[in-house]
Amino acid sequence: MARPTRTNDWGFPRWRGYGSAREAQKVRLCDREGCDLPGDRPAPKSPNSRERWYFCERHAAEYNASWNYFAGLSAEEAAAREAKEAREAAGFASAQHHRWAGPGDGSRSRDELRALEALELEPDADFEAVRAAWRRLAKEWHPDVRPADAEAAKRFQQLQAAYEVLRAAEERKSWRPA
Repeated sequence: MARPTRTNDWGFPRWRGYGSAREAQKVRLCDREGCDLPGDRPAPKSPNSRERWYFCERHAAEYNASWNYFAGLSAEEAAAREAKEAREAAGFASAQHHRWAGPGDGSRSRDELRALEALELEPDADFEAVRAAWRRLAKEWHPDVRPADAEAAKRFQQLQAAYEVLRAAEERKSWRPA
């Protein structure tokens, strides 16, 4: 005589986990023609549509590479939408110091890292090194030193902008409460 198997499906509370069912789970396949991988990454079909495509990781990356949020809008409509979204997102400016997905250890923003790169410094350079590098490069690329060189003027403006970004970041750090 076969021995009955015991189930965890009796009584209260339910002893098995929610979502663990005995029947086979339905898996949605990638919507890309010819792909038989699971389509677990939703992507919008158009900017204002609730309808979604469901792609595998590779095809989602391919789709997102050519995605244009403003597709189908005139230049005026695109500018109006961009301005509206910038106004609505202005409330997040108060949390700007909690930047997400920044490179490195998170102590510097992407703009600061680009500025350090323009000044030919390492990402962990302190402000004294920034000031020294800025002075050294400014003396080298100043338009008065190279009067007829347009490249020198452009490089000097780049150095000035980089220094301003890093100086503003240093001032923000000194204003933070301890």
